[in-house]
Amino acid sequence: MTPQLFTQSPKDVQRLIHYADAMMRSGSLVEEKYWHKLLCSLLNKLLSSKKNQSIEQTLDLLLQHELLQHYEIVLEHTESMAESMVIEHQGQHYEALLFTAPMTLWTRYQLPPGHLPSHSIDTLRQGLQEHVFTAHTRLALLHELVNYDTMPETFRQVHEWTQKLAHQALVPDGAGFELANNSETGNLLADARFLVGVAITPVGMPLFQWQEALDAPPEATERVHQSWRELCQQQLAPLLMGCQVQFLPPNGYYHNIREADREIRPLTIQAGVSWLQAAANIQPQELIVSIAACGQEHIEEYRVGFSVKGSSAVIYGCIWPVLSQDEVDSSKSDAEHIDIPDTIAALLKSLGVEGIQRHPGIYTPETCEDCQAPFFPSVQGELKHPELPDEINLEPVQLH
Repeated sequence: MTPQLFTQSPKDVQRLIHYADAMMRSGSLVEEKYWHKLLCSLLNKLLSSKKNQSIEQTLDLLLQHELLQHYEIVLEHTESMAESMVIEHQGQHYEALLFTAPMTLWTRYQLPPGHLPSHSIDTLRQGLQEHVFTAHTRLALLHELVNYDTMPETFRQVHEWTQKLAHQALVPDGAGFELANNSETGNLLADARFLVGVAITPVGMPLFQWQEALDAPPEATERVHQSWRELCQQQLAPLLMGCQVQFLPPNGYYHNIREADREIRPLTIQAGVSWLQAAANIQPQELIVSIAACGQEHIEEYRVGFSVKGSSAVIYGCIWPVLSQDEVDSSKSDAEHIDIPDTIAALLKSLGVEGIQRHPGIYTPETCEDCQAPFFPSVQGELKHPELPDEINLEPVQLH
């Protein structure tokens, strides 16, 4: 039995793995629901404990032993417990969901900050109530757009955001939500911004409007999405001048983080090529772009290094993170496997870049000890610090 591999692990880690293994092996929905309840109860206890690292330890162990099905079960349930909860208020039980409404954007210049005027917040809240969520839903929103650097780093922090915003939705007190991290990201050319909030509905009631359209949910979902895009175009596009913006529909926190990650990846390439051409006067046909897989034991990301033909220096770089097993598992069929280097190469060719090379093997993802900037592959296959030519009096811009 798989949990026997972890008898030397902490008790909570053993229990998490035991419940995940039992869920995977269950032969009926009734049994699976039993293990699901135990797993969720334990996760809820661990997420409320500030110093407990059992969840992270469990996920690390499952990855180390390549128990991917167990890993997916624990991860999926942890994310669900962190971004949602059932709470009681004045004798009524409510379900709360932490949601985001992402927007991906890129520019040749500089991305704007995420501050929102109060009237925009009020309009967006009203728009969410009218176009996205059901009539009996209560909402609370953060008062500014956040980016990757200002979002929670742990499951427990996400759980804490859900709790705080849920309380604000039930008991509005006008108090703002202070972000713990307010990193400066003005040097990015491509990034994502997130409108973050909690939606609360009585237990058993639908949350999103498309849930009420039982006969045609796909059509209802698209109508909701289109209404939201139109509202954002009116309210947010003027605040994002000089940017190409795509507005993604509101949905669960972790689901939309992954959707934004997926959408932002090609934009980093596009923004990089465009910026080098506009700011450094380096044309796409003058570039050689090197692609290298990076990770500790498995491929975690691809690093893309930009060089000028005839030079061994790396002048620019960006990262393409791996978001699913289908993107790195070459044993899958052609229909299931996604070849990321081929995808990157096709995008570069569409942007006018002709010199493209793919380095074999998996590189250790090195960073600069002084500035923590990631290193990127050169033409010779070495990971190097990106530096623009001396005659260009501009700092290299690091993309997300």
